[in-house]
Amino acid sequence: MDWLEAVIIATVEGLTEFLPVSSTGHMILAQGFMGITSDEFVKAFTVIIQFGAILSVLILYWRRFLQSLDFYWKLLIAFLPAAVFGFLFSDAIDALLENVEIVAVMLIVGGVFMLFADQLFAQTSANQNIGWRKALIIGLCQCIAMIPGVSRSMATIAGGMSQKLTRKNAAEFSFFLAVPTMAAASGYKMLKLFLDDSSRELLLNNINILIAGNIVAFVVALLAIKVFISFLTKYGFKAFGYYRIAAGAIILIMLACGYNLQIA
Repeated sequence: MDWLEAVIIATVEGLTEFLPVSSTGHMILAQGFMGITSDEFVKAFTVIIQFGAILSVLILYWRRFLQSLDFYWKLLIAFLPAAVFGFLFSDAIDALLENVEIVAVMLIVGGVFMLFADQLFAQTSANQNIGWRKALIIGLCQCIAMIPGVSRSMATIAGGMSQKLTRKNAAEFSFFLAVPTMAAASGYKMLKLFLDDSSRELLLNNINILIAGNIVAFVVALLAIKVFISFLTKYGFKAFGYYRIAAGAIILIMLACGYNLQIA
């Protein structure tokens, strides 16, 4: 992976991590179009640059993260289901990630769902407070995103809207929940890399490109979140649904044409 490829991959991560379009699917597309071989460093790079995306949420919503202990209690409740399922089924999840056909199919299935999501969750409640029950349900919905291609953002926003939250409030809670979820998942994978001598040396030898990737992911995610909130509030999910269907179809066509698409 050269510097230009690293910037493009980090841009894709920043753009798609918090949108309901599956960052995994877009990583596959980006790497496939550029012909990037999924070697050990590329795999590590796509994990580590998630920290840049996480930082964008902390910067944009820093006041919300200082408001009360109750805020963190709700985040913990919402985070726990994914933590438990992720720990128990990490090997199965990694195996699914290696199956690019599943990613493509879930992009399409999720896209079809999103075409009707606005009608399914049209009713909102006057009470927009998120209690522990709502937080738990959103957290359980997040577990669905362990199937690659589903999109963590889509699952949690839909979970919030199923609890009669507005699109804006559901999306914001999805962003907040991304911080512990992505930090735990990425931190665990990074720990495994650093415990291996050869992997640790590889990362240290490429520290500059890793730092640059995080900076790009941070800046792009910062802009993507602002635009996404505005777009989702005004127009809903339908455009993202069509986009997901197209992205999934492109991956299947590329596979049929003999492209070797794999990021795990």
